[in-house]
Amino acid sequence: MNQESRGPAPRTFDTTRNFSLQLSPTPRGARLARLLATEQLRTWGLPTHPAELIVAELATNAVTHGRVSGRDFRLSLYVIGDTLRIEVTDTRGDRLPCTRHSTADAESESGRGLLLVDALADRWGVVPGPPPRKTVWAEVGRDRPEQGPSPRPGDR
Repeated sequence: MNQESRGPAPRTFDTTRNFSLQLSPTPRGARLARLLATEQLRTWGLPTHPAELIVAELATNAVTHGRVSGRDFRLSLYVIGDTLRIEVTDTRGDRLPCTRHSTADAESESGRGLLLVDALADRWGVVPGPPPRKTVWAEVGRDRPEQGPSPRPGDR
């Protein structure tokens, strides 16, 4: 009996992916976080914007505000369904992030990173970890339009 061959069965992809690594709490470590995250997203066939900017801001914050000498920070990327979750864990759980909305900060050259994360991410927040850690996370929907941030739910 002859059977028609139609080639290999179609591949199915698991919609859950993850990537995680530890980096030194230095400016070089923050740059590597951005570069390696961008490369991982490309490998997964995902757009790098706005995730690249979010990773850069969260990693820079971990290096600037969450640094403890001799303790690395962790970058984790998760794709679950249509959502990319970015997590940066540092070892300063006693220093929680906050956005600055003051006009006094308008002249400052720093201090607006979380405002950028807030504008680019669909949602973001902070979770205390086992002492002395904390994790700052941001989520971006993979189906969002490229022209700007999508509306956010009011429950931060």
